Amino acid sequence: MERPYILHIFTPTRQASPFDVNMALDAGYTAVVPYTDVMLDQVASLTQDAIFSRGPKGVKRTGIFIGGRDIGLAADMLDAAKNAMVPPFEVSVFADPSGAFTTAAAMVAAVERQLRKVHQSDFAGRQVLILGGTGPVGTAAAVLTAAAGAKVRIASHTSLERARMTAQVANARYGVSTEAVGATSAAERADLIAETEILLATAKAGVQVASKKELARAGKLLVAADVNAVPPAGIEGVGVMDDGAPLEAASGKAVGIGALAIGNIKYQVQRGLFEEMLKGEKALYLDFRDAFAAARRYAA
Repeated sequence: MERPYILHIFTPTRQASPFDVNMALDAGYTAVVPYTDVMLDQVASLTQDAIFSRGPKGVKRTGIFIGGRDIGLAADMLDAAKNAMVPPFEVSVFADPSGAFTTAAAMVAAVERQLRKVHQSDFAGRQVLILGGTGPVGTAAAVLTAAAGAKVRIASHTSLERARMTAQVANARYGVSTEAVGATSAAERADLIAETEILLATAKAGVQVASKKELARAGKLLVAADVNAVPPAGIEGVGVMDDGAPLEAASGKAVGIGALAIGNIKYQVQRGLFEEMLKGEKALYLDFRDAFAAARRYAA
């Protein structure tokens, strides 16, 4: 009897994401088993329980997925799982807390595609503003765009201190340079948007962070992308299906990218990485950088 493909989900939260369970099963895993409220110091023992129980051949049909909401903790958990491997007992590990790594990768890849297609450009030297940027998607997008050469501002619509903490963590952990800015009022947002070339909205669902009135001052805007699929739009005027649709802004040359266009790439990336884990002969350790490489392939 052929051994089943088993995916173990480790998450520090009270529950695993149904989205991740569905994606893993659709990608070809036979069984998906969640472990909730998992602390960092438990990852090594859970990993070794998973690898030693199946033998060298069985581990090729075993994988580990790291969930949660904190991208820093997810990265630490991935490292802990990797360090617990004892070759030839070694399985693939994929970290994607709250889908943040795959969503951010898809968003940045979609923007990069429109920069090249519409403006014959890329991120290098461009001024990026991430509104609602203190969550996991915003932080991951900040790291990716900064690594691609952009000048990145992380904004919070509730607290400048939250933006500062996010920027400090991103800069220290990933060796990038991002700047924290305040965007708690319409006037502050309008001033920031006026200097922005690439606008990313990564606030939680149903929160509008940029209005048409504020976009009326966006004299330099090239691309605006919004991950919010729940009305109202995070960026007013960006439709959920938009993928390079003209956007009304002061620059007269801006295009918009909506949540479902980003989600289509995100879906392909997450499923594709699960499939790579299933097919690979060697153990893979996947984070937002691998997700971005995959997103670029799908976006192209």
